Amino acid sequence: MVRQDLEAATGRYLDLIGRADEEGAADLVRGLIGEGVPAEDVLLRVIAPCQRRVGELWASNEWPVAREHGATAVSERVVAAVSGRVRPTATRGRVAVACADGEYHVLPTRIMAEVLRLRGWEVDFLGASVPGPHLITHLHQTGPDVVALGCMLPTRLPRAHATIAACQAVGIPVLAGGAGFGADGRFACLLGADAWAPTADAAADRLAAGLPSFPAAPVGSGGSGGSGGSGSAGGAAVHLGGEEYAYLTRHRADLLARVMDMLTGRPEHTAEDLGNMADFLIAATYVHDAALFTDFIVWTCQVLEARQVPAESVVLGLGAFHDVLTDCPDARALLNEGVAAAQACCGRSARPADQRTETSV
Repeated sequence: MVRQDLEAATGRYLDLIGRADEEGAADLVRGLIGEGVPAEDVLLRVIAPCQRRVGELWASNEWPVAREHGATAVSERVVAAVSGRVRPTATRGRVAVACADGEYHVLPTRIMAEVLRLRGWEVDFLGASVPGPHLITHLHQTGPDVVALGCMLPTRLPRAHATIAACQAVGIPVLAGGAGFGADGRFACLLGADAWAPTADAAADRLAAGLPSFPAAPVGSGGSGGSGGSGSAGGAAVHLGGEEYAYLTRHRADLLARVMDMLTGRPEHTAEDLGNMADFLIAATYVHDAALFTDFIVWTCQVLEARQVPAESVVLGLGAFHDVLTDCPDARALLNEGVAAAQACCGRSARPADQRTETSV
């Protein structure tokens, strides 16, 4: 099938999943495979880009969350249909594929599992949010050659780090993948993963070439305090966590309650939004990377503005966190950088959080 035809099929697929037409989407995919389109191309050139587009349509408020969830559910079942349609013989080793503990964005990791299977690997796909101890039990029982760990949200990095270290402690290398590890893989390196891949086909290529893939710290790591790693869990450990991370994790619920109390009467500040803000602050504190936090703030401003919520509300939320975290200088510095990023989004100047005596609510 020529590229133009495949692009047209991708457009039809997006329309079908947008209407939650599971039967139509599955028929389209089965038809493509029947016409000779490789199953890997169907996964990576039809389903995966459509899923990225689904996320964009939700972020821009063109699709409501229910439509986004429905489309994602259909794609998950269509990927399963591809798996049932094409059954290659395993000619390579065994891979355990799992999402990091707390990670429920399972579709990208499922696609990676299917691409590995199509490339001849024997794959144990363990699904979403696999707790580290349960994953280790599986490794003892099955003895895979490698673990492929998916993480889409940076807020799951502390748990992903624990899983990576536990897998390596029992002698199993870890290939990290997913947006949560950074666009350049810098967090995969920092957390000590043996290798990182930005896409499912790159993961398959990486495994075929062997591990590891971190000869040196990746460039462009940036962040407050630096986020370059040595590529080994032992070397990276001294840079991770710290007293403020432990404090924020232990007192998250209380801090969030105090912030919400300060913002009483402002309905634009939902518990979910403020909770996400706290979680990204905690993750950025863990890896000492300001860009992790500011990128999230910019994205949040864009999502809220698409819903007619001004970016100024983000500045107020950040200021409230700043005012309650009186004993956390590093977190307050991250919050100030978040304020600057949010102010750039709303196009106005305001005093930095550390120059205010109190937050206006």
